[in-house]
Amino acid sequence: MLTSGLRHFLLALQFFTRVPVTGRLAQWVGFSPQMLRSSAAHFPGVGWLVGGVAAAVFVVAQAGLPGVAGAVVAALLSTIATVLLTGAFHEDGLADVADGLGGSADRARALEIMKDSRIGAFGAIALVLALGLKIALLTMLAGQGVEVAACAIVSAHVLSRLAPLFLIRWLPYVGDSGASKAKPLADAIGAGALWVGVSWSIPAAAPVLLAQGGVKTAAMVLACALAAAFMARLLRRRLQGFTGDGLGATQQVCELSIYLALAWQA
Repeated sequence: MLTSGLRHFLLALQFFTRVPVTGRLAQWVGFSPQMLRSSAAHFPGVGWLVGGVAAAVFVVAQAGLPGVAGAVVAALLSTIATVLLTGAFHEDGLADVADGLGGSADRARALEIMKDSRIGAFGAIALVLALGLKIALLTMLAGQGVEVAACAIVSAHVLSRLAPLFLIRWLPYVGDSGASKAKPLADAIGAGALWVGVSWSIPAAAPVLLAQGGVKTAAMVLACALAAAFMARLLRRRLQGFTGDGLGATQQVCELSIYLALAWQA
């Protein structure tokens, strides 16, 4: 069981990031559509790595570049690190969803637009606003202490990667299964896989709990849940299900909702 879980985690790492899994290690891990489907349960586990790298870059940059301006640069460098590490996997999904659903296109036309590799006005605007909001919120969190921002980054990257698992579990897949990277996820994941994702995610509350307390932790979880519910409702209403781009967009929206909840001063 442990060996199987490690293989699935490494496959998820290879699929959702640019971390190379090659040579003998790749041979040991193996590959099949069923394995890739099972590896989705470890999506939040990948968030621990991505969030850890992002937090480390933020802390190091803030140490060498103090002050508000330094916090802005630290947030920018941290964001660049995550984009490089993931290959802008989720940002690309956000842009495609914004292009497809930003106008008044019907379901068929929206799905066609989302498959287009070119970015449109809605996608460009969504990316600028999302990245700008992320940098602004991380700068605000840094004003409460660099450890607060670092803990928020780790927690957000893990929990925001749990949300798409619920969409895979409860919504039908409506993408082009012949071309999409999400083709192996076309079949709903089981309850066991969902609980694996939850198990990865529960400890992610600890950093925020230690840095900001129970109220902020509850606000973070609630914000992520509401954002996931909003995205699920939007995708169901406009597309009657999820696509790979929809999962990426959900991760981005949930991550931003967590930063917003943690930065909000009640």
